[in-house]
Amino acid sequence: MFGFMFGKSAPIKTITPPDAHRMAKDGQVLLVDVREAHEFAQGHVPGAVNAPLSSLHTTATAIPKDKQVVFYCLVGSRSARAVDICNKMGLPHDSHMGGGIGAWRMHGLPIVL
Repeated sequence: MFGFMFGKSAPIKTITPPDAHRMAKDGQVLLVDVREAHEFAQGHVPGAVNAPLSSLHTTATAIPKDKQVVFYCLVGSRSARAVDICNKMGLPHDSHMGGGIGAWRMHGLPIVL
């Protein structure tokens, strides 16, 4: 895991796909896919919920705050922006999955079609 800065917000924690998979299987995190609904329908991580980045400003407060959230997208840039948006809204979400679902697939991890 490593962090980086996006804008002027707090550091963003980057979780690897294998770690995100393990943490989700153990119930430690909620995976949130910030791709658009049509992208989500083309394949997503098992157990993930869809909260498109395009509407996150209005839906972010509905994301549970009682569990660590890990955002993901196709390659990682939208998920980093999702963390930044949440941070600016005062929400506790600070993690995203590096490499997105593309890296998830490269690791051979399961996909729901």
